[in-house]
Amino acid sequence: MAMRRLRRQHQEEDLEMTPFISLLVVLVPFLLITMVFSHISVLDIKLPDAAGGGGANPLQDEEVELVIRPDHLEVNFPRGVLVKSIPDTTTGDPDFAVLSTTLQDLKRTLVSMAKDKKAITILSEPNTDYQTIVSAMDASRSYQTTLAASVVDAELFPEISFGDATDAAESVVPEAQP
Repeated sequence: MAMRRLRRQHQEEDLEMTPFISLLVVLVPFLLITMVFSHISVLDIKLPDAAGGGGANPLQDEEVELVIRPDHLEVNFPRGVLVKSIPDTTTGDPDFAVLSTTLQDLKRTLVSMAKDKKAITILSEPNTDYQTIVSAMDASRSYQTTLAASVVDAELFPEISFGDATDAAESVVPEAQP
């Protein structure tokens, strides 16, 4: 009977919430501060139409093209007409600095001709490295320049489309027959 009395006298203790509240006081501001540093970047890209037809739309033929080959890059304008072939660097990597300069010159030429082109089509071969495609996108989208004593990103061709590169033999534009 003495045991029964001890059980009746034993009461449940209240749950101690102070350590949990202290943890939340420290954790919530920390999570809010670190959340500011995490940004999600979304790139807007376009895939070629399923219809394909190269000559169907005459305006589509006047697109800027960047063709990524295993040993060089080709800049074409209008479609299929070579502007410049950029060989890879001595390390075997594509020369994106020269690509950026070439695209800047092309953009200046287009602006002087009163053509406001914002679209570029990047054509790559099936075994092209992912990082090469991303670097080509970065070089095609914008470049850094100094404006009023501060470095800013100037726009080149922000509207990027993708496609498969044709064989090098197919990409040569035949000369007009007399």
